[in-house]
Amino acid sequence: MRIRRILAAVVATAALAGLGLTGAATATAATAQGAPSYVTPSECKQGGGTPAINEAGNYCKGGTHDGEQVD
Repeated sequence: MRIRRILAAVVATAALAGLGLTGAATATAATAQGAPSYVTPSECKQGGGTPAINEAGNYCKGGTHDGEQVD
């Protein structure tokens, strides 16, 4: 009987901890997506891309910073 209570408490604690972690991850992802991303031309090149500063929008083409705005 006592083991069942302990097991139920452990399962409930794990479930609540999982919900807390999921909420924190969602909040972090929402914050990261909302902020615009800027890279320098040298960061764009180091990431394997080409800074397209003469085109509309000034974006990095290719590499790890693909689609990020060059500032």
